[in-house]
Amino acid sequence: MLTKKQEEDLAGLREKVAGVVTGKRLTHTYGVEREITRLSEIYAPDEEYRLRAAALLHDITKQKKGDEQTALCDKYGIKYTKEDTLMPKTFHARTAVEVIKHDFPEFADDYILGAVRYHTTGRKGMTTGEKLLYLADYIEDTRTFEDCVKLREYFYTGLEKCADAKDRESLLSDTLILSFDMTIRGLIDDVTPIHQDTFEARNYLIEVKEFEQ
Repeated sequence: MLTKKQEEDLAGLREKVAGVVTGKRLTHTYGVEREITRLSEIYAPDEEYRLRAAALLHDITKQKKGDEQTALCDKYGIKYTKEDTLMPKTFHARTAVEVIKHDFPEFADDYILGAVRYHTTGRKGMTTGEKLLYLADYIEDTRTFEDCVKLREYFYTGLEKCADAKDRESLLSDTLILSFDMTIRGLIDDVTPIHQDTFEARNYLIEVKEFEQ
């Protein structure tokens, strides 16, 4: 349970974000906050505050277009390659980190920044916070894409069958692996480059699962 001060801080952050993020993107952002609140109760109750802050901030630069994203990269000294420009949907996770540092410094700790940084691609050896924001972004209740609906149903149906914390951790890993599979298939169908971090995130989870069996 959050303190009164933490609730007030999040309310203030919510108001600031609403001045930057608009329309469906803002609706999605609020959906991610709701979803990560549920997930934090299951997997990280002591981190609800930071996870909700990360949820509110994760798409803070999402509505910036390609040239605006690269301009932010140049402004903050974020290095990018020609290959990166072929994956424009990954830029906002990197630029958001720098915007948080400069415009929302009270929320710029490593836990929040890591969750925001990898909420789109994932990475090898994701922290619990990174996993939860990645999943919340995918399955929040306003998302109606077929894969989002399928993954949401997969997770919550599986959760009903979990007997203990070990089962819940296994379900989280399985759900993330499935999400990466869905993402990779979609990018292949669209003839779009796939970020190396996504491959590594998927493969690492599978390796850990095989090692633990």
